[in-house]
Amino acid sequence: MLSRGAVSGRALRGAVGSPPSRGLRASPRAPSAMPSWVIDRYGPNDVLRFTRNMVFPAINFPNEVIIKVHAASLNPIDLSMRSGYGATALNMKRDPLKLKSMDTEFPLTLGRDVSGVVMECGLNVSYFKPGDEVWAAIPPWKQGTLSEFVVASGNEVSFKPKCLSHTEAASLPYVGLTAWSAVNQVGGLNQSNCSGKRVLILGASGGVGTFAIQLVKAWGAHVTAVCSHDASTLMKKLGADDVIDYKSGNLEQQLKTLPLFDFILDNVGGSTENWALDLLKKWSGATYVTLVTPFLINMDKLGVADGMLQTGVTVGSKTVKHLFKGVHYRWAFFMPSGPSLDEIAELVDSGKVLAVSSSE
Repeated sequence: MLSRGAVSGRALRGAVGSPPSRGLRASPRAPSAMPSWVIDRYGPNDVLRFTRNMVFPAINFPNEVIIKVHAASLNPIDLSMRSGYGATALNMKRDPLKLKSMDTEFPLTLGRDVSGVVMECGLNVSYFKPGDEVWAAIPPWKQGTLSEFVVASGNEVSFKPKCLSHTEAASLPYVGLTAWSAVNQVGGLNQSNCSGKRVLILGASGGVGTFAIQLVKAWGAHVTAVCSHDASTLMKKLGADDVIDYKSGNLEQQLKTLPLFDFILDNVGGSTENWALDLLKKWSGATYVTLVTPFLINMDKLGVADGMLQTGVTVGSKTVKHLFKGVHYRWAFFMPSGPSLDEIAELVDSGKVLAVSSSE
């Protein structure tokens, strides 16, 4: 992980010749409220409302920054959270010691992605300064980005890729970090060991899938993408070597005609897990990583203690079962990380990763 000190590599991506600025930089007339899209309860789309009186975010820790939002985006996690998905675990993360006087997370602002400009910095922030263009993915237990301003930890923030507009940049952080977590931090693939490896991506046409294709291709992998026929042109544009239409026949049988894989990223889950691991090379370190896990659902249904116990039993038993078969079984989740966004920004600025629009 990159150092976060004043002389870290991160500082080099800021304004050249400007000394690191220390201390809190507060606006002379800080507003007390701001426009925001919020929910006051969980439910369908009609729970979402616009207000001009959302509490203005404050810096509570010396490593935090306040960002003026220039662009934000929605992800499937936002729609799920609107309906209450993960509320038990996220509320525990928000207030683990139950210290807050109000026992509610509402009004709650959704939105994870942000691209904008730093407005204020905490005392310990030396690698950003007001006016810096940045991007970030805000963790789901924090207030989100569908507001005029948002507060984030400095370790969650990175300098925005220079080649992207704010609107383009806001489409990448959450899906990029989710793919990075699955492929690199959990799956163990990187620029040094990925060349020539066969990678299968199930559910390749979504946000995480389109980013993962570009990431492992930038590292030299051979990529097989599974999607519907109407996304095949995009898959090829992003670098996929083989594209399989899951609607054109029995997907399992189609994939079994191909050479075995070194790594599988599963964005689909469900019954796919029952046969996908048979496509891996046995006893070679091959790994299956799924982003479809029951962790938050278990906690919502069973409570914190029983949910965590059930989750541990599930992942433990599956890991051991497949280890005896010669393959690795893993779960992955979104992980906020400024240093990882630094590396992603370098890939974007070098042209190896594109921001994929919904119209493509």
